[in-house]
Amino acid sequence: MPKMKTKRTLAKRVKRTGSGKLTRHHQFTSHLAASKTHKQKRNLKKSTSVSSADYKRIKLMIQD
Repeated sequence: MPKMKTKRTLAKRVKRTGSGKLTRHHQFTSHLAASKTHKQKRNLKKSTSVSSADYKRIKLMIQD
């Protein structure tokens, strides 16, 4: 059976931390920022970890 290829689109969006968790950036940041509050924009800048519901599926696509 051949090796599984990494989904390159996902590899550009997700990074692995030192402890092995996956981090991602928030959505809703590209435009229409005038209607968002300062607090919402500030919190959207920060990265967050991938949810446990998605972790198994994403891990298979990345194949580190």
